[in-house]
Amino acid sequence: MPTVELHHTIEGPDDGPVLLLGNSLGSTMAMWDPQIPGLAERWRVVRFDNRGHGGSPVPDGEYALDDLGGDVVALLDRLGLERVSYCGLSLGGMVGMWLGIHAPQRIDRLVLCCTSAYLAAQHSWTERIETVLGAGSTEPIADAGVGRWLTEGYRAAHPDETAALRAMLVATPAVGYAGCCAAIRDMDLRLDLAQVAAPTLVISGADDPATPPDHGQLIADGIEGARFEVVGPAAHFANVEQPDTVTRLIADHLEGS
Repeated sequence: MPTVELHHTIEGPDDGPVLLLGNSLGSTMAMWDPQIPGLAERWRVVRFDNRGHGGSPVPDGEYALDDLGGDVVALLDRLGLERVSYCGLSLGGMVGMWLGIHAPQRIDRLVLCCTSAYLAAQHSWTERIETVLGAGSTEPIADAGVGRWLTEGYRAAHPDETAALRAMLVATPAVGYAGCCAAIRDMDLRLDLAQVAAPTLVISGADDPATPPDHGQLIADGIEGARFEVVGPAAHFANVEQPDTVTRLIADHLEGS
């Protein structure tokens, strides 16, 4: 499938080292709002929406991880960026692994948050695709999605934030959501992890039901020299539930400490 021009924003100092932030399935670049105040002081932060999400184009049909990774490489080319650091959560982390494997010369340091190298056996992706396409909306899966994103305690204590994240999920086009579900369904990076040469930090949420810590451990075990951290209490959106800790871990890794 041809690449698309990803919607993106750029924040931070013009002369700062560049950091790309990749979003999860069903979210937009706004999911990284908790990290921007801390990261954009030091880094030139480029946030983008994966295809099918937010302000990016929504091609028809099923997507592959090659498509999503190719879109990011095309974005780097369009911005004239030869080499960057990359941080992605969930689907964004899968794209990060793809970049580390297929475009290693473009990646300086890599942060993989609440993600997995293989998820086909954990979720009924085909059923989820049929549900959202049949309804023409992500509304039918929104409550379950937010239930994976945030712990019950966090949802109860932060109803407005929870509602905003749910609205973000519901606003995701059904075609784009389903297309990315197909990319996750068909992905298996387990045997390719050893090809990642970039210094890598893997972060898992202690209470993440979507990509539990053993998925993060598998990734860290597969990438030579990778560091593994578990933060909690936190479900799939560990960056939202533990913003200070996740921001510090990202910053420390990017600075080489």
